[in-house]
Amino acid sequence: MDFGSSGNNLLHVDLNIDENEPCRGILDLLRILRPYWKTEDIQMKTFTEGLTNQLIGCYLGSLQEPGCVLVRIYGRRTELYVNRVREVEMFQVFHSHGCGPEIYCTFQNGICYEFVGGAVLDDELLPQPSIYRLIAAEMGRIHAIQPKCGVSAEPLLWTKMSQFLTMVKSSTNSNTMLQSPTKSSVAMPEVASFETLSAEIGSLKRHLLQIDSPVVLCHNDLLTKNIIYNQKEGRVKFIDYEYADYNYQAFDIGNHFNEFAGVNVNYSFYPSPELQRDWLKVYLQSYKESTGREATVTEAEVTQLYIQVCKFSLGPDKKKKKRKPNRIHS
Repeated sequence: MDFGSSGNNLLHVDLNIDENEPCRGILDLLRILRPYWKTEDIQMKTFTEGLTNQLIGCYLGSLQEPGCVLVRIYGRRTELYVNRVREVEMFQVFHSHGCGPEIYCTFQNGICYEFVGGAVLDDELLPQPSIYRLIAAEMGRIHAIQPKCGVSAEPLLWTKMSQFLTMVKSSTNSNTMLQSPTKSSVAMPEVASFETLSAEIGSLKRHLLQIDSPVVLCHNDLLTKNIIYNQKEGRVKFIDYEYADYNYQAFDIGNHFNEFAGVNVNYSFYPSPELQRDWLKVYLQSYKESTGREATVTEAEVTQLYIQVCKFSLGPDKKKKKRKPNRIHS
């Protein structure tokens, strides 16, 4: 087993962990990351919240004690739609600004990183003011992170949509069976034709490009399973940066509002206009403070962002036919 640097002083271990029997490979990793741990004392817990990867916590004594290592084994073929190099870069950016865990190393089919204390947020807590205001403030802080000098911040949205559209075309043309990360192959569900999807994306792009939404650092996948709530400390942290990158401010917020509907989509849970406006006011206060500006927020500013978010929420909208759109003015 070889190990060295992955390019920016991050340890890379030349090891492929068997997703069906991961314990041996994980112990090999821990001999490097935690050489003082005795093998017989190491405990492991498999987390079931992940949708595309295996996540295993390794610790001594208690999971919540300092030193716990999370080992994430990538799901098969997820590299087709996830840029793993960019994901590692985003890990380091979030951590360097105090917004994410430290990444310890990469290996052939995964990464190891710091455990974030707390619990995965329950869906039922998302509409509670004490919770969604924490989320809004944290997103404001992340959106305020500036790119390095000389680095252009291009929005991810259209690149990612084009990538997914190409995958749909390839899959439908070849009748490809998609591989689940932990299950056997499953048939691809029926979708609209490539031509229909392409036309819809083109129409959406023409409309959204007319909206002057800033390009900021975004999480881009803020469902509840990617939010860790630490009740004792009264804070939230966002985890999992597979889609994190620079993108439209209003998209990241609109995508999060869509996540109120849950993985098993029910748009009766979509946030009310009143909740959205309160969320956006807290967000703008945090965003302004984090960019060194006066934190006063006007109703006109909230309304402007509200309209932008309503329109960008159509980008990640899960099942548009089941959702009643907000009343907005063009």
